[in-house]
Amino acid sequence: MILDSFGRNHNYLRISLTDNCNLRCFYCMPEEEYEFTPASRLMQADEIEAISKIFVAQGVNKIRLTGGEPLVRKDAGKIILSLSKLPVKLTLTTNGTRIHEFIELLKEANIQTLNISLDTLQSDRFMLLTRRDQFKLVYDNIQLLIRNNFQVKVNVVVMKGMNDGEINDFIEWTKDTPIQIRFIEFMPFSGNRWTSNKVFTWQEILEVVQTKYPIVRLEDEINDTAKKYTVPGHTGSFAVISTMTSPFCSGCNRMRLTADGKMKNCLFSKEETDLLTAFRKGEDILPLIQKSIASKAKELGGQFTADFEQVHAEEIQNRSMITIGG
Repeated sequence: MILDSFGRNHNYLRISLTDNCNLRCFYCMPEEEYEFTPASRLMQADEIEAISKIFVAQGVNKIRLTGGEPLVRKDAGKIILSLSKLPVKLTLTTNGTRIHEFIELLKEANIQTLNISLDTLQSDRFMLLTRRDQFKLVYDNIQLLIRNNFQVKVNVVVMKGMNDGEINDFIEWTKDTPIQIRFIEFMPFSGNRWTSNKVFTWQEILEVVQTKYPIVRLEDEINDTAKKYTVPGHTGSFAVISTMTSPFCSGCNRMRLTADGKMKNCLFSKEETDLLTAFRKGEDILPLIQKSIASKAKELGGQFTADFEQVHAEEIQNRSMITIGG
């Protein structure tokens, strides 16, 4: 077991395969002409497998692959298949643009659930948000996953004045479609132009939904990051990830490994532990993992509180979202 000083057991590892992406979402990537990490500085496929085994030996039973966009990495398929042989629940967060190329491999790897990032159901707004004209491709690939019996969760970062007017369009999508829409409060990261007045809160989201639909609160599990709901009679469901207004840190079981092999014990931690360099030197990295988790803050990386209106993004020391891996 990997325990922190608050008794939280960390059995969930999120691994970023690359900081590269074929979209340019402004809240994730600082600028269009972004310099991606050279391949030589990334964890290689065999290193990812070997390091993952060390975590699994300590009780990790769930691994999520993230990016950037994980499926743009040339050896993504090789990595997915190698990790699928470990005794873990393997899953993936993707922007959905390359699902049609990987659908059979995902089946072979026995991946059952995928999170797809999609912040709008309007093609012109998709172009504005991502700076790429690929809405139809992403939407069609979500339908492809559903037809192939994958469980699909759609991640929607809600930003005031940008896409908050589409909340009930997403809820309507759950009427006849077996998906879970996950509304995410806008969070501050380096270079993403976060301000508190862009945050559309958990309670505001619920208020919008309830102007049109009755809702029922579903039971959450201890490690859930999302507060789950359903509309009676709807095939799908929805949830809210309320990081800024109602953090879920007390049940946190997550660790993050960046594409360049740095361990983060929290999405918002300013400290990082360089596992890759130590691993390449032949050192035992388990003490480094344990030390990182032992130093984990009680909530939000120790950098701010849930009083989000008092948060000053420029004072938070962290990477951009694309280099963390979500």
